[in-house]
Amino acid sequence: MMDNVSQITMFFLTGLNETNNHRFTLFFLTLLCYCVILLLNISVIVTIIMDKNLHEPMYILICTFCMNSLYGITGFYPKFLWDLLSPVHVISYSGCFVQVQVIASFAFSEVSILAVMAYDRYVAICRPLEYHSVMSKQRLITLVCFSWMTPFCIAGINVFLTSRLKLCSQHIAKLYCMNWMIANLACFPAETAVSSIVVYITIVFYLFHVIFIVLSYMYLIKTCANSVENRAKFMQTCVPHLTSLLIFLFNVLADVMFMRFGSKDFPQALKNFVAIEYLVIPPLINPLIYGFKLTKIRNEILVVLTFKTK
Repeated sequence: MMDNVSQITMFFLTGLNETNNHRFTLFFLTLLCYCVILLLNISVIVTIIMDKNLHEPMYILICTFCMNSLYGITGFYPKFLWDLLSPVHVISYSGCFVQVQVIASFAFSEVSILAVMAYDRYVAICRPLEYHSVMSKQRLITLVCFSWMTPFCIAGINVFLTSRLKLCSQHIAKLYCMNWMIANLACFPAETAVSSIVVYITIVFYLFHVIFIVLSYMYLIKTCANSVENRAKFMQTCVPHLTSLLIFLFNVLADVMFMRFGSKDFPQALKNFVAIEYLVIPPLINPLIYGFKLTKIRNEILVVLTFKTK
C-alpha cells in the first residue's frame, strides 16, 4: 500500500464522466459564461480605478470584491474548459493542490470582504462624522490586506496538512479538486485528525464573520428605521452587500449540504450544477448588482458605453 502511495502523481476527476455526449455544448456555454463574468467584473474594476470620484472606501472594497471573483474563477474555468474537450479528465498532484488553494482562499475572501464592507457601512451610517478618520487610507489598506492575506494563509494551512496525508486513491468524484475530498482518499483515516480539527476551526472562524455581518446589518436596520435619509442610504449602499452575502451563502451551503446529505442516486448533472454554483452565480450576479444599484458606478459605466463626456 505504501508503494502505491508513492506513485500517485495525478488525480482523475470523475465528475464529467457522464456528460461526454454534451461536452461541446457545455464547452461553449461555459466559455460564454466565463467571458461574461470577465467582462462584467473587469468593467466594474476599470470604472472604479479610472474615476477618481470613486476612490472612496466603499467603492475600493467593491473593486477588491470583483478582483477576488476574477481570482476565484481563474482557479476553475480554464481547467474545466480544458476537461470539456479532453477524453480523460486528469490533474497533476501539485496542480490539484494549487486549485484547492485558489478556490478555497477565494471563498474565504468573499466572506472576509463582505465583513469589511459591513463594518464600512456601519461606520458610514452610524458614525458619519467620524467616517473619514476611521476609514482612513491606512485603515483601508489594512482591512483589504486582512481580507486577502488571512484567507490565503488559512487555506494554505489546510492544503499543507492535507498534502502530508498518504493517499490510496487517485479518483476525485467532482469537477475540481476540494480539500476534504482529497482527505477522504487517505489510507489511514486516523491521520486526518489534525487536518479535521483545523477545518473545524476554520469553519468557526468564518462563522463568526457571518455572525458579525448579520449583527451589523441588524443594527443598521434598527438605526435606519427612524430616519428617512438613513433608510435611503441603507437601501442604496447596504442592500447590494446583503444581496451578495445571501447569494454566496446560499450557494456554498447548498453545495455543503448536498455533499453531506445528498443521495448518490441524484443525477450527476445535478451534482455538478450544485458543485459549481458558487463559482458561477456570485461572480456573475455581483457586478450586475453593484453596477445597477449603485448610482455612481452605473453612471460611469453608461458614460463609457455611450462614449459620452462629462
